[in-house]
Amino acid sequence: MRIALGLEYDGAGFSGWQSQAGGNTVQDALEAALTAVAGQPVRVVCAGRTDAGVHASAQVVHFDVAVSRPVTAWVRGANAHLPRTVAVRWAVPVADDFHARFCARARSYRYLLLNRPERPGLLAGRVGWCHRPLDLAAMQEAAACLPGEHDFSSFRAAGCQAKTPIKTLYRFDIERQGDLVVFDCCANAFLHHMVRNLVGALVYVGIGRMRPAEFVRLLDARDRRLGAPTYAPDGLYLTGVEYGEQWALPQQGRIMALPCLPIV
Repeated sequence: MRIALGLEYDGAGFSGWQSQAGGNTVQDALEAALTAVAGQPVRVVCAGRTDAGVHASAQVVHFDVAVSRPVTAWVRGANAHLPRTVAVRWAVPVADDFHARFCARARSYRYLLLNRPERPGLLAGRVGWCHRPLDLAAMQEAAACLPGEHDFSSFRAAGCQAKTPIKTLYRFDIERQGDLVVFDCCANAFLHHMVRNLVGALVYVGIGRMRPAEFVRLLDARDRRLGAPTYAPDGLYLTGVEYGEQWALPQQGRIMALPCLPIV
């Protein structure tokens, strides 16, 4: 039997999603919890691996298991064994050809950037931070070139294992909510560090270190060496994974609300 799960987690205390020799990953915690419920080893496959310190409000995974359990057991039972910063939101039996990663049509991310002179205290680990004033209009002008199919090599991590740097970005929006600058983006897939590298370059635009036209040239240059430093993981959230209606997943994996954050 194949089961799909939706979960949320605060990534601040984890070494990323993917299981590794040193442990302390979200995958390790989830597999241990599901194994306790199933009474047999369980391995999971996720829709999108997140780095250390990156959060998720709508991660989707699937796993195969030979035992039958009520759907509620995969939710409440797993949550009883998970750390308090990880929670399963829903569980759905799916066909054997469902794959959390390969069946995903789109993924959405949000980056929350605190823009004020003082560093975050209440929101430490939950937001990025820029102490200098940002020109939002210039950042929006620069980001207008991003939607569409592009080679995003200028925003790709050196260790990225994607087969191609060409991705289709469906939208990239920037707005201000009080002291928070909110970046929302959706694409068919993302390169390693792509969102954080885009945010870093757009912050350069916002502080006047790069003009919007130079940002466009950076995209066209396809050269990571010309870009800005990778921004901190703290403000990055996986907020949605979209699937076809045939899978009948809750909300079809669309964007789920982030936990309430005070607008300061």
